[in-house]
Amino acid sequence: MPLHYAIRITGRVQGVGYRASAWAEAERLGLRGFVRNEPDGSVYAEAEGEREPLDRFIAWCRQGPSHARVDNVAKEEREPQGFPGFRIR
Repeated sequence: MPLHYAIRITGRVQGVGYRASAWAEAERLGLRGFVRNEPDGSVYAEAEGEREPLDRFIAWCRQGPSHARVDNVAKEEREPQGFPGFRIR
């Protein structure tokens, strides 16, 4: 049964390729959902899939791409939405 996480990443995560890198990692892990920049400077993502790939994605989010500085990653489990793929918004 797929799980769904809402994820907020804070720190220096905009203007450093975070969304494109998150998309590539989600695709590699076979996850579905989206990632977007938020007006407050954070990055927000929703990801669906099996527990192990989701946990790997969360671990990746804590590091991000090489130019990012991640201060915090908060996740909340929600009901699956049935996303068709993973997109950058």
